[in-house]
Amino acid sequence: MRIEKKQLVNDITNIIENSNFLYMISYKGLNVKQFDELRMSLDEVNAKCTILKNKLIKKAAELNNKDDLFNMEFSGDTALVSGKSDPGAVAKTISEFAKKHKQVSFKGGYLEGAVLSSEQAVSISKLPPREILLAQLLGTLQAPAASLARLLNAKLSGVVYALSAYKDKIS
Repeated sequence: MRIEKKQLVNDITNIIENSNFLYMISYKGLNVKQFDELRMSLDEVNAKCTILKNKLIKKAAELNNKDDLFNMEFSGDTALVSGKSDPGAVAKTISEFAKKHKQVSFKGGYLEGAVLSSEQAVSISKLPPREILLAQLLGTLQAPAASLARLLNAKLSGVVYALSAYKDKIS
């Protein structure tokens, strides 16, 4: 392997190791202005888009012991979207861009040690933002305690009302 390719494989390895997620997208047919627009929209969600050769991605995955990623089959032009931010927000940004530009589509992804199909990547883009999911989880966790507090309060209120009524009856 030539020294330039070794350097590229090292760079890709660094991207794989230092990212919370990876999305492989196809971009064939985009002009430079449109691709710059995609990159700027990804910058807003703290993600980076890099155009790479499929063979180099597979070689870096193989060297990085990411066998699942290495075994993925993808062909054609591939851009690798990576970052340390919210993977759902990044997937949503890619999906929204793909609605305007039909040339862009998910090829797959890699998240939390699992390979994602293109359908799974699209599904992630449809999830609510992380903050909303956390709020929903917190509400679900708090619901039993709140119900118990209301139930106990109602029982105690019933006893207090009964004693108050009894006191008024005696007086």
